Amino acid sequence: MGLREGSIHVDLFINLESWWLDLGVGLVAGGSLILVWILTRRTLPAARRLEAELAELLGHLRTSEVVGLALLSGFAEELFFRGAVQGAWGWLPATILFALLHAGPGVTFRIWTVFAAIAGATLAALMIWRGNLLAPVVAHVVVNGINLDRLSRLSKTPVSAPSLAD
Repeated sequence: MGLREGSIHVDLFINLESWWLDLGVGLVAGGSLILVWILTRRTLPAARRLEAELAELLGHLRTSEVVGLALLSGFAEELFFRGAVQGAWGWLPATILFALLHAGPGVTFRIWTVFAAIAGATLAALMIWRGNLLAPVVAHVVVNGINLDRLSRLSKTPVSAPSLAD
């Protein structure tokens, strides 16, 4: 399934016969994970404190930066965690590593780590079920895009004027 004789094949990334189903499953899974976070935020004051801390660390982002970061991080993290780690060691080590690498300083960040464990298990299940990275990548991009956009809007950092390099 994707890896044969040390090479990477297209079927690791997409099933050309059912890509539309993988895309839909990824969108639903991403939306479901966002719903889990919304419920967590409404229920736990520590989740709201975490968002405030993350918003200040992140600062304001332009829409193109949100989209670019969401696409890059969603694809790269899924290629590594689901494509490489899960493919070599299984879903549980991949999920644990994913959660641990989403840890941060202090008690507040433990909520992020727990959410990352839930998301990691969901993304691992998508990879097992669908057999390719499209659904996990789409779900991850949805979660990162929506969360980055919301955190950017919460930031008190003023929007800087675009430079000529932008």
